[in-house]
Amino acid sequence: MKVKVKHWHAVAHWKWDIGTEAESQGDEDEEEDVCGICRVAFEGCCPACKTPGDDCPLIWGQCTHVFHMHCLIKWIEQPASKQQCPMDRRPWVTAEGRVDRTQPTVEAGTA
Repeated sequence: MKVKVKHWHAVAHWKWDIGTEAESQGDEDEEEDVCGICRVAFEGCCPACKTPGDDCPLIWGQCTHVFHMHCLIKWIEQPASKQQCPMDRRPWVTAEGRVDRTQPTVEAGTA
């Protein structure tokens, strides 16, 4: 018996790997899956973009917070931001690669 495929609808789902521990716990806490500035899911795009994905990348800070890159750029350009992370008000420093969220961060002056 031979089978001939006449139509095929491929379906895919992608998700940014933000390295949260919630993934291993079954995504019970969706709070970490949204941008802290625009409150749009990381799988979506920021309000300035039309399509999600590589055209609207994520950016990690050394403080372990993650944002849409365009949201953070707009935030940092505002004088009131004082170039600080919008979540914890530490000076914004972009992380090299991805931050290991399991390691505790050392605050300035405590080391």
